[in-house]
Amino acid sequence: MDLRQLRYFVAVAETRHFGRAAERLHMAQSPLSQAIRQLESQVGATLFERTTRRVDLTPAGTSLLEDTRRILAGVEDARRRVEQIAAGTEGVVTVGATDLAAYRLLPRLARVAARRMPGVSLRFLPGLLTAAQEDALDERRIDLAVLRPPVVRPEMSVRPIAQERLLAALPATHRLAGAGTVALAELRGDDFVAYGAPGSVVDSVATQGCLDSGFLPRRRTEARDTPILLTHVAAGAGVALLPESVRALGTEGVVYADLDRELRVDLALAWRTDDDSPALVRLLDVLAERAHELDPRPATVPGGPQ
Repeated sequence: MDLRQLRYFVAVAETRHFGRAAERLHMAQSPLSQAIRQLESQVGATLFERTTRRVDLTPAGTSLLEDTRRILAGVEDARRRVEQIAAGTEGVVTVGATDLAAYRLLPRLARVAARRMPGVSLRFLPGLLTAAQEDALDERRIDLAVLRPPVVRPEMSVRPIAQERLLAALPATHRLAGAGTVALAELRGDDFVAYGAPGSVVDSVATQGCLDSGFLPRRRTEARDTPILLTHVAAGAGVALLPESVRALGTEGVVYADLDRELRVDLALAWRTDDDSPALVRLLDVLAERAHELDPRPATVPGGPQ
């Protein structure tokens, strides 16, 4: 039994006439009749009651018609899905991100994708630092990364999408809490709260900024995510240098001040250069077209390690 025979069977069953079925199929009646006889021989049952005036389905034929319609519909659905996947209009793309970057960017990214690529599902894997996302890309656990450069692996493609200034997060009781701008050198004697996770780009940029201001920051407390880090700052455990999007978290007991020098961290998309998945390629094209939508204002939900 093959799909050709099943389509022939449906045509006869729906027209109840071999001649009209042959016309629908654009073929001669004789090979159609022969194909139906072969089908009956293969299934071991008579499918049609034939008279000089019409053709009627037997109970076996009625049962087979129901199953055949489901089979042919499934085949057509499969063909359509394959076409859509090949065109990049259907599929799944897994996106990794650092937590704070994810809360700023992923809602916008998801809205753009939903509007322009409704057949593509996005799966998100937040909470990954840059090094961890490079590993996840290499191991094919994610297809697209939202991370903070630099990316060290040459087999990865990187596209910058946004940039953030670092600012000072201070306890509300800090001596500089009322200052609009803080000279980084003024924090020389303070304890610092940092992420402390290997591969944290924010920690690296903050440390280099302090060194350029003439001191090595004294890191007394470390945290794995932004809400806990800010909790330590609010408790007076130290100060922190964080991306400006942290202002939106509104942590009680923490105030923010601009720095007297420009310390910036980038945000970028990264993917495997050899990944030619149609859905990913289409998503990257769409995000390039709508790049102005991917630099949102700070979100108001908690973040994590950067």
